[in-house]
Amino acid sequence: MESHSKTAGVIVGVVAGLLVGGLGGWWIADMNTKDTKSSSSMTSMKSDDSDGVTVGGAKMVKDKDIVDNAVNAKNVTTLVAAVKTAGLVDTLKGEGPFTVFGPTNDAFAKLPEGTVDTLLKPENKAQLVKILTYHVVAGTYTSADLRAMAQKGETLTSVEGETLMPVLKDNALYIKDAKGGESKVETSDVISSNGVTHVVDSVLMPNS
Repeated sequence: MESHSKTAGVIVGVVAGLLVGGLGGWWIADMNTKDTKSSSSMTSMKSDDSDGVTVGGAKMVKDKDIVDNAVNAKNVTTLVAAVKTAGLVDTLKGEGPFTVFGPTNDAFAKLPEGTVDTLLKPENKAQLVKILTYHVVAGTYTSADLRAMAQKGETLTSVEGETLMPVLKDNALYIKDAKGGESKVETSDVISSNGVTHVVDSVLMPNS
């Protein structure tokens, strides 16, 4: 497998307007990164002949986008609510492709008491956007890709701008964040029409 660059491919036209409140928001213009992945990564996608995995009691359908799949999963309702509050629905329904590390409800519950409620307040929208975009990477990275990167010590660059590192422990796949926290991939390769989601058991936190 050819080496992935530490910048996770070319991220084209990322514009983040991290303003507080209703005037805030961000957009990603023409994030056309389909050709930035290595041929081996695309092979990993093509080799997936399954009918889709089940997340939160719902079958994930390949011809639905990331958001439309997520809204049907009962174990990621907090994430869906956060994405809606942050105004990121249209972006994650865009062409992509994206790789999303999706924290479960239990993952958000691990945060200090009151953290989620605080992040969902309008005045904290900028911080919410920062955390959520830290869970998104431009391009499609399957579990096979991430495992290969972990073996080589390679990193991914999130849309937020900071890096994430895939690591392997006892053959299990984890994602290490900027603060050294590690989130285990509970369900991998949730294929959607505009990318792939890996369901993780902890919220990934950027440095600032």
